[in-house]
Amino acid sequence: MLRKIRRHLTWKLFLSYLVVIVVGVGVLASTTQLVVPPAFQRHMASMASMMGGMGSSQETTYFANFRRAVNESLALAALASFLAAVAASLLVSWRVVVPVRAMLAASRRMATGHYAERVSVPGTIPGELDELGQLALSFNQMAATLESTEARRRDLIANVAHELRTPLASIQGYMEGLMDGVVPADATTYEKVHREAGRLQQLVQDLQELSQVEAGAFTLDLHAVPVATLVATVVTRLGLQFEEKGIDLTTDVPSDLPPVRADEDRTGQVLLNLVGNALHYTQTGASVRLTARKEGAEVHLAVKDTGTGIRAEHLPHVFERFYRVDRSRSRVGGGSGIGLTIAKHLVEAQGGRIWAESPGSGQGSTFHFTLPAA
Repeated sequence: MLRKIRRHLTWKLFLSYLVVIVVGVGVLASTTQLVVPPAFQRHMASMASMMGGMGSSQETTYFANFRRAVNESLALAALASFLAAVAASLLVSWRVVVPVRAMLAASRRMATGHYAERVSVPGTIPGELDELGQLALSFNQMAATLESTEARRRDLIANVAHELRTPLASIQGYMEGLMDGVVPADATTYEKVHREAGRLQQLVQDLQELSQVEAGAFTLDLHAVPVATLVATVVTRLGLQFEEKGIDLTTDVPSDLPPVRADEDRTGQVLLNLVGNALHYTQTGASVRLTARKEGAEVHLAVKDTGTGIRAEHLPHVFERFYRVDRSRSRVGGGSGIGLTIAKHLVEAQGGRIWAESPGSGQGSTFHFTLPAA
């Protein structure tokens, strides 16, 4: 029985209330026994002086009757108080224990992988919740976070498997063709196998860099960097590809633009990713424009293209890892969906913001990001 009491919170709360009740009754009885005799004698002495005296035997009789009346009243009051307190303590214990038991059961189910578990939150206004309500609200927030994390983990595994499947299937197909003599063993075949292996290596590097930036396991060399230098580097590295594809790349960087406080290599990586995406999704004969402006204490950079555009329902998700606007695109045709995720983490790590805008499909898109002015 003692072990059962120790295990259940209901009994613990009930016993704690019971101890308070017993102590209160004991204090009341002791105080009554100490206070009543002197008070009675004082009042009887006052009455005797007014009535011309009173015999000691009569006074003793009065006191005995009075004491019995007080004790009877005290016993009845204590019994009524005890019963009311027991009922109140059971009610309070039940109201406390039931939500705790619900959270205990939900946490046990979550431990087995059921992350959709939620508990009811007492009250409706967050600012007026008691401790149990706040605990239930925190529990639900934790459950939602765990559910979201588990969903991302499953998506990551599925996406990585999908990304690896295409180049591995190509390599396997070429090798089987070589073994069967269907595919000629010449430089062209070896070049194709080498290209697929290179895609595998690039995917592994992207995943490794993604894990580093998401974990914050990288260092930044923050210093004043001229925006014109960053833009010139991007134009130099990608200018030839724009010319080959027949796309006009223009820049607009004011001469009085202040430098940004940033890591030059990491910021250059962000710009290369955004401009490279614009090159990839813009058709021949179109244009890409890279602009920079000062806005308050920040420098705002934007890469605007006239390419395929992004529908409104996709805009909130373009920075999620492995997310593709067109799910039917392969890695060759649409990239791995990691570059924008890395860019987002790098920009935010330098104190900036990044977002995308697009009027709709086929109407181009604009990728913006800001960095603190030095």
